[in-house]
Amino acid sequence: MIPAASFAGKRVSLFGLGGSGIATARALIAGGAEVLAWDDNPESVAKAGAEGIPTGDLRAADWGLFSAFVLSPGVPLTHPKPHWTVELARGAGVEVIGDIELFCRERMRAASSAPFIAITGTNGKSTTTALTAHILNAAGRDTQMGGNIGRAVMTLDPPEPSRHYVVECSSYQIDLAPSINPTAGILLNLTPDHLDRHGTMQHYASIKERLVAGSETAIIGIDDSWCAQIADRLERAGRDVIRISKRLPLTDGYFADGTNLMEAVHGRYSRIAFLEGIGSLRGQHNAQNALAAVTACLRVGLELGEIQSGLESFPGLAHRMEQVGRKGHVLFINDSKATNADAAAPALSSFPRIYWIAGGLPKEGGIEPLRGFFPRIAKAYLIGEAAPAFSATLGEAVPYEISGTLAAAVEHAAHDAAADESGEVVVLLSPACASFDQFKNFEVRGEAFRQAANAIEGVKPIGGAR
Repeated sequence: MIPAASFAGKRVSLFGLGGSGIATARALIAGGAEVLAWDDNPESVAKAGAEGIPTGDLRAADWGLFSAFVLSPGVPLTHPKPHWTVELARGAGVEVIGDIELFCRERMRAASSAPFIAITGTNGKSTTTALTAHILNAAGRDTQMGGNIGRAVMTLDPPEPSRHYVVECSSYQIDLAPSINPTAGILLNLTPDHLDRHGTMQHYASIKERLVAGSETAIIGIDDSWCAQIADRLERAGRDVIRISKRLPLTDGYFADGTNLMEAVHGRYSRIAFLEGIGSLRGQHNAQNALAAVTACLRVGLELGEIQSGLESFPGLAHRMEQVGRKGHVLFINDSKATNADAAAPALSSFPRIYWIAGGLPKEGGIEPLRGFFPRIAKAYLIGEAAPAFSATLGEAVPYEISGTLAAAVEHAAHDAAADESGEVVVLLSPACASFDQFKNFEVRGEAFRQAANAIEGVKPIGGAR
């Protein structure tokens, strides 16, 4: 735990008593703050009270006594309208912050030189965060990873000068962290997302920009116009900007040339790392993730040899193009996290011949956006509520069957793939659907796929993220 000593002897209100909220309340109490916490869910309030966290309805509180208000990132700050606690805080002139802000203040107070890598973007945040932390760990660095992935940030070990922090930041968290100041800040990409919480794409992008604007070094993917404009704007403002691209040769920066990661200095190119043969980092999208991780690790002092070794040993994240098993020329890939068509596209673009398991609770638009990948699909195995609609879209373009259940789909796909003599093929779960018609969540669905694949005679499990 990181005690929030910045608020020692001060009164702090807190709203949102989920896992990260309780962790934040404990950190404040450990740092000497006087906390009053609340939640709209009575069960959450009761749980926090049972764990010794002081609770009380913030509607009845004297807001003039609070030095700060700590808001859970899951609670609306601005859109569609501010939560009632936000209005009370603003009415009393109390600053509204989140747990990432607490972390930033504690780092600056206790060990401002501690390397801090913060990652944001619409897609790829979790993989880039996990990869960066893995490279640092593999190189023997004292590394803490958390934020929007894994551990709540205030449950990490306290800042020390040689302790490296790798923190994934959502737009909600950045919006509550006005002093965020990473050693290296990464902005991967921007596409419309969470507009119900941010109102407009412009506002969403401006929030993401804050993370790199406050960084000592801003590492920005420039493959979309929003991020390219942010890079140009920060450079004009005199910031240290490093551009990365998964598809464009750059004059200065880092870019992917197939599986080679290249450095460009005034138009002169050199290879600094490679992804060839690294199954956990297949695809153009992972080239962008790897470029960001490599650049950040160079920024905090790693050598190229250490970085390449870390890339090669990266196991990948569970349910994100995760290799779970192999039987001869058939590779089994768990991409259960792909809950819509856009999320399924990276996996479909990464393999030349696919036995595709798709379906579940359908999202708007179905799989029509994936039509360009249909030539790669040897056969589709459709499950769940989306099966009839998906079969209509596939039509005569792709052979398919309506398997119904995931277990049947895995069995049939494995059988057909084993008979394919065209070379290496994949049995791919990339559903392009939510899981809720048959499974509690995408993690349970992915685990069911793993178990079904590894239950097939002759399949050798592949170790990795679980």
